[in-house]
Amino acid sequence: MDDRAKAELFENSPIPKAVMTMAIPTITSSLVMVVYNLADTYFVGMLNDPVQNAAVTLAAPVLLAFNAVNNLFGVGSSSMMSRALGQKKYDIVRSSSAFGFWCALCSGLLFSFLVTLFRGPLLTGLGADAVTAGATGEYLFWTVSCGAAPAILNVVMAYLVRSEGSSFHASIGTMSGCILNIILDPIFILPWGLDMGAAGAGCATFLSNCFACGYFFVLLFLKRKNTYVAISPKALRFERAIVLGVCAVGIPASIQNLLNVTGMTVLNNFTSAYGADAVAAMGIAQKVNMVPMQVALGFSQGIMPLISYNYGSGNSRRMKDVFFFSSRISLGISATVTLIYFFGAQGVVSLFMENPAIVAYGSRFLQGMCLGLPFLCMDFLAVGVFQSCGMGGKALAFAILRKIVLEIPALCILGSLFPLYGLAYAQFTAEVVLATAAVLVLARLFRGLEKRESPLA
Repeated sequence: MDDRAKAELFENSPIPKAVMTMAIPTITSSLVMVVYNLADTYFVGMLNDPVQNAAVTLAAPVLLAFNAVNNLFGVGSSSMMSRALGQKKYDIVRSSSAFGFWCALCSGLLFSFLVTLFRGPLLTGLGADAVTAGATGEYLFWTVSCGAAPAILNVVMAYLVRSEGSSFHASIGTMSGCILNIILDPIFILPWGLDMGAAGAGCATFLSNCFACGYFFVLLFLKRKNTYVAISPKALRFERAIVLGVCAVGIPASIQNLLNVTGMTVLNNFTSAYGADAVAAMGIAQKVNMVPMQVALGFSQGIMPLISYNYGSGNSRRMKDVFFFSSRISLGISATVTLIYFFGAQGVVSLFMENPAIVAYGSRFLQGMCLGLPFLCMDFLAVGVFQSCGMGGKALAFAILRKIVLEIPALCILGSLFPLYGLAYAQFTAEVVLATAAVLVLARLFRGLEKRESPLA
């Protein structure tokens, strides 16, 4: 996409066309990522071994912690890049991308080292016991000890490529790895293949992320004369404006994901008291619920370059139109899926496990979790706007409100009042409050921007 096409998309294209051009590839790649996560759960579930399924669930907080790095350098750098594009500051665009890439690579390597060094205490903290520790440790070896760097780079490079409007290529890179993972899963996991169980799922994930990274390296090499994304060490500059610009958005986004990890760890520890069946069921319900969540997240991530660019160029009217169009579509989809999940929970969960106890647990969990989806989509969109505008503090405030003030206390209270099943309703309780707050804060933000840009102001 040349400079003229990029400017046309960001500045002049009809809102539905601009949003769909950016959002559909992002949503598609997000859904494919969910499918490959579900594939792990599905193929491991075919073993009909709760221990192997529990291993994937217990390790999930560590993999979710990758998102803290992804958001620090992916969200932070891409937001900085898109705002700089709107201001026509192309040197900052290049330097911001190089900063994000090299910091992500170093963070991935450090992640691998620390998880390998502190494996024992980590397994205990995740809620693994004598029964599940072995399988969980093997899964972590492939996904983290070996795979942290390619997993993080895969996501961060997609953010960098998407920031200049190349949403299609960003999605192709992500999806290529996901599709390969789905192909490799049965070969590595099942008895007729390598019979590695949960470890096989981890190995397939590692190889797939390496492949996706390879795609992005080839893409940037071929487009090196027609892209502002730079990953060469020569483009790396530790200028104060760049570091602060990336970190102002990235650090709050990173903390947000660390809080998500904390919440998931607390949930898994509560659930583990009820045995491997309950843990496996909770994992299935969480991953099934991730499908509509990724649609909402895809809309949020897809419109971020549009929001950032128009914020940088001072076009608040177009920002507002992009947000409201996206919210209508996202809310409609999430509400529809909520109805399907609530009334068809048992059928959905039974697709992944035939164990009657796990199906019974999982269907009740899914019914509680899905109620928060319409409210969650408003939270995602609002946080996306804050990150796009460089307002990391507002995004962080929402994250703290969600996990520390609302969701974790709700886990404790509801888990006590309604043993086990009350845990599934904690997120719904938090998101109702957050959605209300999001509407109020966004209304104030848009009014402030319009007033600032008015010639009478």
